[in-house]
Amino acid sequence: MDTIRLTNRQARRFLLAHQNLLPPRSLRGKNGLLDHIRRVNSVQFDPLDITGRNHELVFAARVKNFTVPMLYEALYEDRKLLDGFDKCMCIYPTEDWPFFTRNRDSARQSLEAKSHPVLDAARHVREEIERRGPLSSSDLELEEAVRWPWGPTRLARAALEGMYFWGELVVYSKAGVRKTYDLAERHIPGVLLNAPEPNPTDDEYHDWHVHRRIGSVGLLANRGAEAWLGIEGTNSAKRAQSIARLLAEGKLRQVQVEGIPSPMYMRAQDESLLEVALSRDGTDAAALREAALIAPLDNLLWDRRLASELFGFNYTWEVYVPPSKRRYGYYVLPVLYGDRFIARCEPVRDRKTKQLVIRNWWWETAVDGEERVNPDDRDMQSAIASCLDQFKRFLGCDSLRVDDGAGSGTLRWLASS
Repeated sequence: MDTIRLTNRQARRFLLAHQNLLPPRSLRGKNGLLDHIRRVNSVQFDPLDITGRNHELVFAARVKNFTVPMLYEALYEDRKLLDGFDKCMCIYPTEDWPFFTRNRDSARQSLEAKSHPVLDAARHVREEIERRGPLSSSDLELEEAVRWPWGPTRLARAALEGMYFWGELVVYSKAGVRKTYDLAERHIPGVLLNAPEPNPTDDEYHDWHVHRRIGSVGLLANRGAEAWLGIEGTNSAKRAQSIARLLAEGKLRQVQVEGIPSPMYMRAQDESLLEVALSRDGTDAAALREAALIAPLDNLLWDRRLASELFGFNYTWEVYVPPSKRRYGYYVLPVLYGDRFIARCEPVRDRKTKQLVIRNWWWETAVDGEERVNPDDRDMQSAIASCLDQFKRFLGCDSLRVDDGAGSGTLRWLASS
């Protein structure tokens, strides 16, 4: 099968179209939310809330008038989605439950290998949930401190999380980061809960997960990237074997992108979307006059090297970088305008005053000698103002404030809008 050859711009626009960001906020309601997650398979979960949590920001950039209750209804009332382990902690469609059997088995086997106290506590926890209904760790009197991956913790919490990771429990509800758990059999349909492992051999599992992960981004190369995390028992050599099989089966297409020496891969099922993206190469002007704030762990950024190659945008999430070594700030979001990243923004939600505060703003500088952005572009200014207005409403804020010095005075037009 012939290699697909794309210019940098064509690849960039396909990737954005695949990620439902060309234009942003083009999806509607819970159905749009579900459509997006079924296209990209999973969205990364992160509990840190500065101006919304990562997974909430992902949907806010794609679903017009997105609200957090919309997502929580899909997760904990409709049960169309699950929070579980994929790349790391993620949200994915409930129908994918059987495919993660070996991940859940691996979680239990890891604890069994250590004879962990969670195993003995699990029977008591199950009996309590059967008798009392959904419970959180504060509802259980298991006070012993035990070792856990993120440090010493109460046995109550560790037992609930362990049973969740091996699939005996699911999250029943969530209030902030406080989780209440219930028995999986009460919420996962039996046809899924009792389904056999769809990929019984290692090769079948690796092929499925490599194919799935390529679809989570849109384009991927077989090289070191966060995008490949969480695939049980795989490495670069095994990925290469999976990719070869998937190419031979016609499930993947090889793509050569201008300026990127590594061969890229896309799912064959996404070729129709590629054709649409290329047909708009001329361009859909309206789609290129919209702006969005992009989540720090957005699928679009799972391969940061690819983001650099396609967009000329180098991004590091500096939450875990010591303050003295940060180049920008603690929780900085990329700003997308059309098919380019044009700035970085440090927004903060002031809960007392109900203000969205722009603490800092950095325009992207020249790339290959050409200016990245003209801060006086009226169309771009209008798109940014509209984007921030919608972001403000997503956060439940009443007003927008630009701190003195943000953007070195280049946001005066925004402050006065």
